[in-house]
Amino acid sequence: MITPLLRGTTALVCLSLAVPAAAQGTDTPGFLGTLIFTGGKRDLSFGTALARTVVDEEEIQDRQASTVAQLIDSVPGVTLVNGTTPQGSGINIRGFGANTTYGTDQKIAVQIDGASVGSEELYRIGTQLFTDPLLYKEVEVLRGTIGSFAYGSGIVGGVVLLETKDASDFTEGEPGFGGSQTFEYSSNGDGFASSTNLAWMPAEGAEFLLNYTLRDQDDLTAGDGDTIGNSAFRTPSYLAKGTFTFGDDDEHSLSISHSRTVADDKDVPYDQFDTSGGTFGNVDRLTDTAQTAVEYRYNPASDLIDLRANLSYSDQVIEYDYVPGSSPLEGTPTFPFLLSTVNADQQYETTKLTVTNRAQFDTGTVSHDMLAGIEAQRRVRADNSDAGAPGGTNDRFALFVIDEMSIGAVTVTPALRYETSHIESETELAGVPDNYDKDGLMGGLALAYDFGNGLSVFGSAAYTENLPIIDDLGTSASAQYRITTSEKSHTFELGAEYTGTDVLTTGDTFSVRGNLYETTLWDITSYTGTSSTGNLERVETRGFELEASYGRKSGFYVDVAGHLGSGEEFDPDEDGAVWRNTAADRLQVTLGQKFDDRLDLSWEVVHTGDRRDSTSEDLPDVTLHNLRATWAPEQQGWLDGSEVRFGIENALDEDYVGHLSSPTRPAPGRTFKVSLTKAF
Repeated sequence: MITPLLRGTTALVCLSLAVPAAAQGTDTPGFLGTLIFTGGKRDLSFGTALARTVVDEEEIQDRQASTVAQLIDSVPGVTLVNGTTPQGSGINIRGFGANTTYGTDQKIAVQIDGASVGSEELYRIGTQLFTDPLLYKEVEVLRGTIGSFAYGSGIVGGVVLLETKDASDFTEGEPGFGGSQTFEYSSNGDGFASSTNLAWMPAEGAEFLLNYTLRDQDDLTAGDGDTIGNSAFRTPSYLAKGTFTFGDDDEHSLSISHSRTVADDKDVPYDQFDTSGGTFGNVDRLTDTAQTAVEYRYNPASDLIDLRANLSYSDQVIEYDYVPGSSPLEGTPTFPFLLSTVNADQQYETTKLTVTNRAQFDTGTVSHDMLAGIEAQRRVRADNSDAGAPGGTNDRFALFVIDEMSIGAVTVTPALRYETSHIESETELAGVPDNYDKDGLMGGLALAYDFGNGLSVFGSAAYTENLPIIDDLGTSASAQYRITTSEKSHTFELGAEYTGTDVLTTGDTFSVRGNLYETTLWDITSYTGTSSTGNLERVETRGFELEASYGRKSGFYVDVAGHLGSGEEFDPDEDGAVWRNTAADRLQVTLGQKFDDRLDLSWEVVHTGDRRDSTSEDLPDVTLHNLRATWAPEQQGWLDGSEVRFGIENALDEDYVGHLSSPTRPAPGRTFKVSLTKAF
């Protein structure tokens, strides 16, 4: 099944020249031997079977993205669905995640400082990852199932982990005051953003950070000059964070973070995937998303103890008020039902406690790096059954263990997760039970072999179950099937990587990683088919991902990220058809030159093929050109700590619709961007 993907792989590899200069460790649970090599725009992860990409703070600032979804669509296998607004955009990884009806299908997980967010199936609303990129110093994307067992069940596409900024990032770890001010402007839609960071370390062991970010954007313009409706937004965001370290050798630490983003939109389409009110009409919509996380860490001078306890709470409230006269159905017999949908307020709350311990020990010739943990979670959703959003409570409990075992050049990593779920309806369900129980045992095995000369090979197999959710409650036969059935999937991966120095010339660095994957999903409850049962029998996806980097001492660098993929969906009594959410074939190449850490110039070319819109209509290939420049003036006087960034996105003003996006929502045309950051 994977063989057809090898066509074109050679061409990708030939283009894959790109960079590593420094190496450092990572705290990612499981597969803990990861090294991160840096040098160009992107950190690359090596020494692990995990498909992992990190977008650091420098790249976050360089890309000047309006949403997190817009930021990470440069990662192989990741697709931004339906535009660049916080409410409407969705994240799709390897063909799973956002789709044409909901912003999520429960097969990707999103966490902010450990708090689970953006996981409700709200009709015609995007991913609900409703936050601003400038609140974060790092976004980590884990692709596939094998790295997901510490984060949840049923994860097929991957995990998005966001880490908020810390005060020590601005005070350089020394007592005193610090901070920064960033202003951004984009020509398309007259976009404006201001982000203020105020940091204070009154003494060693205590630090506090306040951030206020305001982002404002009018309607965007497409490449053909037409206005893109429903693309304006205004979102103030807040972040407050405190961290305390104490005890012998600072063995104890306590971190508290709270972030919030609010939008108060007037007379906007209810359907966030579309550009006009359409049948649903317009609404006044207030969206208020907040998340709070408290993490305690005990890390004494012992290889057997590195204890973390993370307690988080996330809350999203969406309030609607229909705008009279905005729907063409007003006055018809069907209008009362539509009105109950567009006037229905939404709220869901998730409280979660995760406790883990990382232990390093030897058993004979085997070295272990083991992460073990427990997780308890309660999700509460307000009832809006008239709008297709049943209310209830979902209590889950999970145990997981990931043991990275090294035996010479061989690394074997088994991972297990056991999860139980209890769902209770908020309202009485006529003729069917009001509560449901389900459990699942899932896990995987990763193997890696290091040849000792910079070359290593790896492979993995993983199985997971997507347990029923509150959205599956209902009295119909299809609802009863969903609430009593767990979706199941397995994923196989195989790859190789190489990293070395002095490859083409003295002092250069080169890293490349290629990864093949194949996933099968069955017992499907998230998608409907065209058969007599209305259910799909299975979905099969496969793909090849490439990340590479090359850099010279002169400052020249090349970064490459690519994906080739395909997928089929199968009805019980029909032949296979193209999987409706298949990720596009994509190749991104960045050529750059750095001048003494003062100036960084880059040209990014992104070619996307095998594209289709949300109705599965084929779209032509598209090639985009993006130009960026980062200038750090010589550090003296008032210029100390300042950086200026320029960018041109879609430089040739291409008129196109994004992959998997609504055909009525074109992508933005040429956009000039500039930002100024001053640290103090």
